[in-house]
Amino acid sequence: MFVSPLITRIGSSSIRSLSNFRTRCLKQLHMAHPPILALAIPSDTGRVLSIQSHTVQGYVGNKSAVFPLQLLGYDVDPINSVQFSNHTGYPTFKGQVLNGEQLWELIEGLEANGLLYYTHLLTGYIGSVSFLNTVLKVVDKLRSVNPKLKFVCDPVMGDEGKLYVPPELVTVYREKVVPVASMLTPNQFEAEQLTGSRITSEKDGQEACNILHAAGPSKVVITSINIDGTLLLIGSHQKEKGQSPEQFKIVIPKIPAYFTGTGDLTTALLLGWSNKYPDDLDKAAELAVSSVQALLLRTLADYQKVGYDCQSSSLEIRLIQSLDDIRNPEVKYRAKRYN
Repeated sequence: MFVSPLITRIGSSSIRSLSNFRTRCLKQLHMAHPPILALAIPSDTGRVLSIQSHTVQGYVGNKSAVFPLQLLGYDVDPINSVQFSNHTGYPTFKGQVLNGEQLWELIEGLEANGLLYYTHLLTGYIGSVSFLNTVLKVVDKLRSVNPKLKFVCDPVMGDEGKLYVPPELVTVYREKVVPVASMLTPNQFEAEQLTGSRITSEKDGQEACNILHAAGPSKVVITSINIDGTLLLIGSHQKEKGQSPEQFKIVIPKIPAYFTGTGDLTTALLLGWSNKYPDDLDKAAELAVSSVQALLLRTLADYQKVGYDCQSSSLEIRLIQSLDDIRNPEVKYRAKRYN
């Protein structure tokens, strides 16, 4: 019998769960359809359901997250919470928005065909309370199939002191989402919103992580904190409830430009690498940051080659051109542990 390293990692109860689920799946499909190989022969890394936005042109949301995870060896099934012509930073955009009822219809379709076994759920920008509440139903449904499911949540709410979602969404994130998340990746402003405390120092950042650990997730990465002009990532891993977390920082050089899709990319890479190194969040963050920085420097250089003023508007990232930096990053940015 084939037992993948993924199955070995997730334990005997999940082996039985997956085995029973796979048997039901194959019985349902029988001879009418071929087996779903992503279930019958799972990858060594995992199977991710990613619920995020989608743009026809450019790389944000799922367009920024799916390809990197696939490069790292994951099967990724995307659900597009919106489908727009381009990101909303352009003068105009057209498209459609998925509502909570439509999201649930997709989940029901997957369930009816025995396709709901996932190792990870990844979420990004969500624009309404009703949709976010449906995402919470999805978490429950997926965990009823695989109790070991990891929920990686980028609580996209705003930046630099400004909300760009309805204020009531903050309450839902704080009271309902944080308690069921496995890993959170807020920016500085979002961490402040979730904890109700200001972050003006590294110590504040560490304490914000502690508050979030107490509420639920074992892994917290505040992906960007500006302290006196220095840009930092602060990561925190509480390996056992009640224990002091292992905390670290990575100093990130500032690049004189604004890019779209970097938060979505960073969270995807943190999921990808932290699953490969489940007990070493420091290393996962080093790999993720190194990939993102290499990509941003390439993006900046390419815009400069064509004579574009890189500070005049947001830049579309050069994702495809950076596939080697995603798959095999050269680690140039190191984590420093806090005592």
